[in-house]
Amino acid sequence: MTAPGFWDNQEESQKVTQSLSGLKERVSSFEVLRGICEDTQVLLELGREEDDQDVAQEVRAEVKKLTRMVEDMELEVLLSGPYDRGNAIIALHAGAGGTEAQDWVEMLMRMYMRWAEDHKYKAGVVDMLPGDEAGVKSVTLEIIGQNVYGYLRSEKGVHRLVRISPFDSAGRRHTSFASLDVLPEVQEGLEVDINTEDLKVDTYRSGGAGGQHVNKTDSAVRITHLPTGIVVQCQSERSQISNRNTAMKLLKAKLLDLEIKKKEAELSAVRGEQMDIAWGSQIRSYIFHPYSLVKDHRTGVEVGNVNAVMNGEIDIFISSFLRENARKN
Repeated sequence: MTAPGFWDNQEESQKVTQSLSGLKERVSSFEVLRGICEDTQVLLELGREEDDQDVAQEVRAEVKKLTRMVEDMELEVLLSGPYDRGNAIIALHAGAGGTEAQDWVEMLMRMYMRWAEDHKYKAGVVDMLPGDEAGVKSVTLEIIGQNVYGYLRSEKGVHRLVRISPFDSAGRRHTSFASLDVLPEVQEGLEVDINTEDLKVDTYRSGGAGGQHVNKTDSAVRITHLPTGIVVQCQSERSQISNRNTAMKLLKAKLLDLEIKKKEAELSAVRGEQMDIAWGSQIRSYIFHPYSLVKDHRTGVEVGNVNAVMNGEIDIFISSFLRENARKN
């Protein structure tokens, strides 16, 4: 029997709609997979009868395609969190190291933008603080698409770079660090309680390279949530209203993430787990010199082609983390 007022609850109704939509997409994906599998089986039998090498090559290609589809469906099954199916907001911050660390942040920003592009996701810069000489001190990106948060939550942590610095005239090897945080974007219909009296809103002039297109009005917005001390800002849009709306969306995401972390901490306390949040506890190392290697320290997965990884090929790390995490839980 339906609980009284169930359909009047916007949040519950939204959850049901999203769940139903997700189930329909999974069934549709399975039907497509089954169709390709049946067609490949027919093609295989035809190739055997005629001993046709061209058909054999086509079968190999279809099997490779099927394998990738099955792996993708397996990963989707592992996305069981309440926000895994939605969009994500990621924030990158340079560690100690000045220009070298700031360049590393810009490299990681490009890596995630390429990953989003390869997966047909939409990615954009919400806010960015350029480096003093080169690179980026910090940047916030919004990545929109199905399952984005579920995949990218595996990237949260400290990322370590080892290379010969292009900014060092002596050609010495440098180690740099950047931290990455991943927030679930608050979905429509899910309310986050924010009291307007708890907000301090400041406006300022957006930064720019100068010239006729520089913003001459105070369109950039900074919002401080006084009870928590959380500060968000946005200057990517020309309109102050648009920047304020985006900043509020970012604030909601951070407040939601704060609640998630509280629940995780409570659960860890019950389990007796120790959570290491030290800066030195990097999740992954990217080594350009003296050899080429990217190693994930949580799963042990290694990739020798560091350039491919920097071009967005990080799915092997994401899938390995999700499977490892599923085994632990």
